[in-house]
Amino acid sequence: MDSQVMIALALSLVGGLSTSIGALFVIINQAPNMKILGILQGFAAGLMLCISFLDLAHNALNSIGFLKGNLWFFAGVIFFAVIVSFIPEPTLAPVDVKSKKKSDDERDKDLMKKHRRQVLLSGVITAIGISLHNFPEGMAVFLGSIKGLRVGLNLALAIALHNIPEGVAVALPIYFATQSKWQAFKLATLSGFAEPMGVVIVAYLFPISLSPEILEGLLGAVGGVMAFLTLHEMLPLSFDYAGQKQAVKSVFFGMAFMSASLYLLEISLPKEINL
Repeated sequence: MDSQVMIALALSLVGGLSTSIGALFVIINQAPNMKILGILQGFAAGLMLCISFLDLAHNALNSIGFLKGNLWFFAGVIFFAVIVSFIPEPTLAPVDVKSKKKSDDERDKDLMKKHRRQVLLSGVITAIGISLHNFPEGMAVFLGSIKGLRVGLNLALAIALHNIPEGVAVALPIYFATQSKWQAFKLATLSGFAEPMGVVIVAYLFPISLSPEILEGLLGAVGGVMAFLTLHEMLPLSFDYAGQKQAVKSVFFGMAFMSASLYLLEISLPKEINL
């Protein structure tokens, strides 16, 4: 059993650390301007919406039923809505008519500070949501590796390709908000470490401490949190920075990209294993 756990941990690291590759795509370039940020935020919003509705919520509905799945999902929505209500919105400095030029400069700085704070919040919550989304992928790698090294390796490689855009979704807002390549890379990489944590949970904790129904419900609630975050924070930012038409296109492109990724991941799984 211990050797199987070690093999699964190694394979899950292959998949999990691919978020670092996504982060590298972001940090090797200069910090994006507002329009590029808006387009990429729209793409990330599409990824998040697809994960939320077509993966986490969908699996919860199928696993624990329509009513329970919806209750868990909207519990996540309400929970995060309450959390957000306690987070103060950044405000702009008042205008001083007597010193208009200086005031304009200060307003520009305050406006950029507000943008960066909003983007940072969305980036941190995105990292948390994607980390929780990655737990069952680590569990799947462990169950797949039990069936054989070939199955586990194929699954780990499929998850690795699937996780690259997730690394982009985490690193992009963090890099823009902090102007720190290291912070962006670090947070994206840490979100990938949820994969080996999923292996540890299913190998040692899951059989005795967490029922499958509660796990599916919690993941459905995570879907609700991610959906609220996307619609409340990421999508408005994308509209503001890129314009409505470009933002909508980038959202649907992100959804299509993640849908294809989830499909390829699903067909690579043995029939007995579900994410």
